[in-house]
Amino acid sequence: MSVRNLDRLFKPTSLALIGASKRPDSVGRVVARNLFNGGFDGPIMPVHPKHPAIEGTLAYPSVADLPIAPDLAVICTPPDSVPELVAELGARGTRAAVVITAGFGEGGNEAGAARRQRLLDAARPHTLRIVGPNCVGVLLPRLGIDASFSHIAAAPGDLAFLTQSGAMVTAMLDWAAPRGIGFSQVVSLGDMTDVDFGDLLDYLAVDPGTRAILLYVEGVTNARKFMSACRAASRAKPVIVIKGGRHAEGAKAASSHTGALAGSDAVYEAAFRRAGALRVQTLEELFDAAETLATASPARRGAADRLAILTNGGGPGVLATDALIDQGGRLAELAPETIATLDAALPATWSRGNPVDIIGDAPGSRYSAALEALLADPGVDAVLVMNCPTAVADPGEAAGAVIETVQAARAREIRRPVFTNWLGDPAAQASRRLFAANRLPTYDTPERAIRAVMHLVRYRRGQEELLETVPSIPEGHQPDTQGAREILRRAQDEQRTWLTEPEAKRILECYGIPTVRTRTAATVDEAVQVAGELGYPVALKILSPDITHKSDIGGVALDLESEADLRTHGEAILRRAREAKPDARIDGFSVQEMCRRPGAIELILGLVEDHQFGPAVLFGQGGTAVEVVKDKAIGLPPLNLRLARSLMAETRIYRLLSGYRDTPPADLEAIALALVRLSELAAELAEVAEVDINPLLADSKGVIALDARVKVKPKEAVDPTVSPAARLAIRPYPKALEQEGTLLDGTTVKIRPVKPEDEPAVQELYRHLTPEDMRLRFFAPKAEIGHESAARMTQIDYDREMALVGLFPDEPGQIFGLARIAADPDGRTAEYAVAVRSAIKGRGLGFLLMRRILDYAQRRGIKEVHGDVLTENRRMLQICGELGFERRLDPQDSQVVKVVKTFE
Repeated sequence: MSVRNLDRLFKPTSLALIGASKRPDSVGRVVARNLFNGGFDGPIMPVHPKHPAIEGTLAYPSVADLPIAPDLAVICTPPDSVPELVAELGARGTRAAVVITAGFGEGGNEAGAARRQRLLDAARPHTLRIVGPNCVGVLLPRLGIDASFSHIAAAPGDLAFLTQSGAMVTAMLDWAAPRGIGFSQVVSLGDMTDVDFGDLLDYLAVDPGTRAILLYVEGVTNARKFMSACRAASRAKPVIVIKGGRHAEGAKAASSHTGALAGSDAVYEAAFRRAGALRVQTLEELFDAAETLATASPARRGAADRLAILTNGGGPGVLATDALIDQGGRLAELAPETIATLDAALPATWSRGNPVDIIGDAPGSRYSAALEALLADPGVDAVLVMNCPTAVADPGEAAGAVIETVQAARAREIRRPVFTNWLGDPAAQASRRLFAANRLPTYDTPERAIRAVMHLVRYRRGQEELLETVPSIPEGHQPDTQGAREILRRAQDEQRTWLTEPEAKRILECYGIPTVRTRTAATVDEAVQVAGELGYPVALKILSPDITHKSDIGGVALDLESEADLRTHGEAILRRAREAKPDARIDGFSVQEMCRRPGAIELILGLVEDHQFGPAVLFGQGGTAVEVVKDKAIGLPPLNLRLARSLMAETRIYRLLSGYRDTPPADLEAIALALVRLSELAAELAEVAEVDINPLLADSKGVIALDARVKVKPKEAVDPTVSPAARLAIRPYPKALEQEGTLLDGTTVKIRPVKPEDEPAVQELYRHLTPEDMRLRFFAPKAEIGHESAARMTQIDYDREMALVGLFPDEPGQIFGLARIAADPDGRTAEYAVAVRSAIKGRGLGFLLMRRILDYAQRRGIKEVHGDVLTENRRMLQICGELGFERRLDPQDSQVVKVVKTFE
């Protein structure tokens, strides 16, 4: 739904407990005990028709008898009573409820599902927000609210924990309590009938009391909302996820290699990565990651995984190195200057390399000198400092020296992350507490420390991907969407599930993916004729809508050099096909020219539709053994060249594609472009259920698809009134908004949505604003906008934001104006901003862009667009007046006018 009224959930001033009980071991009894002993400062009003008091507090027989409308109601009554109670509470003014009761359709129960709908119908007229049903409850430790039936309370802190599983609440609190870990909010979401992950991520993204958001996810309800909310939240603070059910790879039999490889967990992995969230596997790792991201100094922009290890023991240093390599990290190569500095400061027996072993008797001064040298090395991205207890050195002294050195480095603006690993137990506990008190991440084993290092590396890479400048896609290709649809409709009309191989390849050609020439033949004689026209050698394949894996039944013959060859193999293929699949319809053969690309690497590209996240793109090592090799990666469309390259880099085959020994690198851009084209196909062809391109040959000359399969949805499964792009979890570039306009002097201007690759042009736009125009735009002197600001303006979530740019047709690479709106998570209000190059002001571009962006806002259902304008910015105030904005003076600042445009 939205964040509406979630403040009543998280900041209630009054509570009602409906279903409070005195019956031992009942949920109502446990929730009452927890609520009344939590320390909440406001009124708690128990409701029970028979008991005059609960936990020593006056009880009320019904909701109607409550003296005030509670902000938050907690309901643990039988399920049939809940919808009526919610309606009654909503009518009285309650705007949030936690429904602990189960029985609302879990497991597919029809009566429960009907009850669930009645619950939603009761809440909707009052915009009353519901957490649950079938949940453990909500804990808000800073307010002293424990509205749950947990056996243990949550300590106050600044971590938010959101979980679908009620059992995970109690497991988490049990795990956290002895470790002194506290929470800002703990929310058991249960069945997520109303409030879901997307709503809570939007709310907590701007909660100043929450520094990190921890999720236990089994499934999401609205994939697009989840992706938008998670991306927005992860830009503000760490979002760390555990996904339950990692190995539930789907019960249905897969009909293609892509379907077999793209299990649901792989799609979730892709979604989390794309949204900037860090995925972990265990509770311990969840908290380690939260502490790491909260306490470690942020890695430098562009910093990779080059780690320096500083230790007083060789063995632990070796263990840390092994763990680092196992997890994909690298040891930093120390600069000669660093080696020289360490030579001067350390005993002659030091390791003279990385790991830097400063010998077991190292005092604090030796740690300090070595750490200072490593932090000054530009080739070092992070440092792990280790200590093994010895009888000749004080670990506490060493810890103090490390802390002082880090603090001194920070004072000099040297902020490389420093991790600590003090081994042992009694000897190291005091040092670990000292590190924690000084906000230095500390771990008890080398493996945990290295895992934390890699958490930071992965998290930082994810954040940079959200802001990285995207390369442009080569101009010139326009997909033949209509041609592709005609092929698909013909198959639907014939009630075919699979296209023929030639049809599948024609679909790929419509989207600019190169394929080998392929023709069909009904008989062996026709195949001979076609082969003569194509030229020998040729490949011959059985053509049947009922045989998708042709190689499995001996339905493929390669390198046929002559007519005699073709006739012999053609008859044999027919015989094997009829023996293996006697009921299959045999339409003849596909004949294709033999593609000779010695040294080319076989890849697989695929497309499959996930029931939660919609279309997903697959990339990996191809060939007949793809399901055995399982070297693959999954990404969510829309893809651009950067995202495609990042997807490729997740696989082992990528290292071969990058070149090895005397083999030149494959054309990586051609492979990435094929992935982008496949992503476009996913966004435009809702009729396509699956695509399998295997193999796609790749070498230094480019790519070419040798075989392809396309699965078609039945006609009744595709709603022609719904945009194909609506299936995607991430809204693609809205091409329909491309348009033209005319300036006051008659000049034609092209208007289109901003693209991620526009970042350099947007920076150039602001460089062409005068200092005065920059001051009026940003309310303060500003020379230019940097990479991060420009990336945020161009890498937008089209589902929540929109930016239209103005270009002149004869200068397509230059942006002359930009107008943007950013909507709140509810989609009800939006803030606008506009900028036009100073040299062309007065020609009407700013007015035109504003009018078009307002038209868009109204079509999207936004009710209000607003902005702040300096009173001296007369031209902007004039434009706003002409566009129907109302002026409202800011009572806090007489130099600022708030302008507001409302829509009916």
